[in-house]
Amino acid sequence: MTISSTIQAQFFQSFKSAIPSYASLVDEVAETLDVSMDSAYRRIRGEKLLDFEELRILCQRFNISLDKFFSLNSDSIMFQGKTNSYKEDSFMEWMEDVLAQLNLVNSFSHKHVYFLVKDMPPFHHYYHPALAGFKFFFWMKSILLFENLKSVKFSIEDNHFEKYREITQKTIKIYNRVPTSEIWNEEGLNTTLRQIEVYHEMGLIKHTEDTIFLYNCVLEVIDHLEKMAETGKKSILGQSPTVDSAEYKMYLNEIVLGDNTFMAELGDTKITYLNHSVMYFIGSMDPKFNDSMFRNLENLMKRSTLISGTGEKERKQFFNKLRKKVESKISKIDIKIDTGP
Repeated sequence: MTISSTIQAQFFQSFKSAIPSYASLVDEVAETLDVSMDSAYRRIRGEKLLDFEELRILCQRFNISLDKFFSLNSDSIMFQGKTNSYKEDSFMEWMEDVLAQLNLVNSFSHKHVYFLVKDMPPFHHYYHPALAGFKFFFWMKSILLFENLKSVKFSIEDNHFEKYREITQKTIKIYNRVPTSEIWNEEGLNTTLRQIEVYHEMGLIKHTEDTIFLYNCVLEVIDHLEKMAETGKKSILGQSPTVDSAEYKMYLNEIVLGDNTFMAELGDTKITYLNHSVMYFIGSMDPKFNDSMFRNLENLMKRSTLISGTGEKERKQFFNKLRKKVESKISKIDIKIDTGP
């Protein structure tokens, strides 16, 4: 079975968007199909038609769907993604996949990420090692169901962050280079605060002091997010923006609750990532779907208040409300400590 030269040309045109901008298309094709450079060129130019097996190999290697190339009038939308492998290194696999996706986005000269926030994006937890350590522990124990953590309680001194320090720092470094627009509301902290609260109430945090410390870590991250919103630039916790710091836009929408939809612009192509199973995402490069999703995000941003770089009054009010949420959690614990059982 072969395809027409016209469809093949369209295939390779879209194929370019599936590889990093710095990569060579002919090199990728030659290596994947195990053919010479000249043979790869002839396939790309349409002088030699691909057979079905070559199509299968290319699509499998680079997660490309054939539906759109055969002009199938279907309402189906193709997604790719990973799920929990339930292996010992499943969390590291997840971290590596997140880093790989960010590296792909960062490889394009024109790039932008949009986030419709339900839970504070994972990258913001990474700004504080202790808070990141708690999130890592929570994900591994309660989501990935690590057997070795089944009867373990969280303690800051156990330093669950250290094993993932290197990959976390790499992720933050890349993330801070990618321009980002986030649509927030007051509910954006609720998931993390609830996770800390539930673990405390269930006795899954060894020391009450650790619970209070975690809440204070959240307060430090809130302070940092406010500084990024004020400067309109990303930065590392406790540091000022650098020449590599990307643009950071924060929008406040008090009506629509987010769903953690994550969209990335890669040159002329877009990818939409949808959240599933708490911490996993599936992605689609379907043009019609992405155009629809992007119009929805644009409409939401138009109906939101930009509080980064401008809107000082609204920005201060918003972050003060976030702080009060956290301070309320701390005060309840202090009362219990003071009054005793």
